[in-house]
Amino acid sequence: MKMGFILFDRMTALDFIGFYEAVTWLGILKVKENVSWDFCSNKEQVTDDRGLSFKINRISPDLSVYDVIFIPGGLSTRQLRFDNEFISWIRTAKDVQYKVSVCTGALILGAAGFLHDKKATTNPSAYELLVPYCSEVVKKRFVRDGNIFTGGGVSASIDLGLYFIESLTNENVVREVQEKMDYPHYSSIQKHGGDMN
Repeated sequence: MKMGFILFDRMTALDFIGFYEAVTWLGILKVKENVSWDFCSNKEQVTDDRGLSFKINRISPDLSVYDVIFIPGGLSTRQLRFDNEFISWIRTAKDVQYKVSVCTGALILGAAGFLHDKKATTNPSAYELLVPYCSEVVKKRFVRDGNIFTGGGVSASIDLGLYFIESLTNENVVREVQEKMDYPHYSSIQKHGGDMN
């Protein structure tokens, strides 16, 4: 399983880190074969909305080579969704099996056309912005519609990561990852806060 994490300037780091921390356990625990991941952007280095910089190892790759793409959110997505060059690059993920976003990363998935006729969620502050891109904005912590996974605001990235793991494996694996992360909250959120279509 090859994962591409799409990073950009003024993103919210926890949107990325929460999901990344959870799903990379699939490789560390050897639950899935040939798990690898790249940090992808259209530039060599990006800086989040608080000044933390990330070095990028794949510059504008063809995203079709991945099995999973992940897009975090941040205030900059509100402008980035209108950046034709950036969105054209995201569209190279058209045939990627799993497309995942947290927070306003959903606006990028939407701008690329991936949420057409899909239910999705985003940060509560951006529900109205998401409306034109999807069939229904679901006001839940995370939503799955087919192979599109979207998460709510910031810390929902951890829960979405665990839900994604469970969707690909089973409850025993997700419990093991929870223990590794010392994160006790997922099961109650899964039962009451997610929308799993």
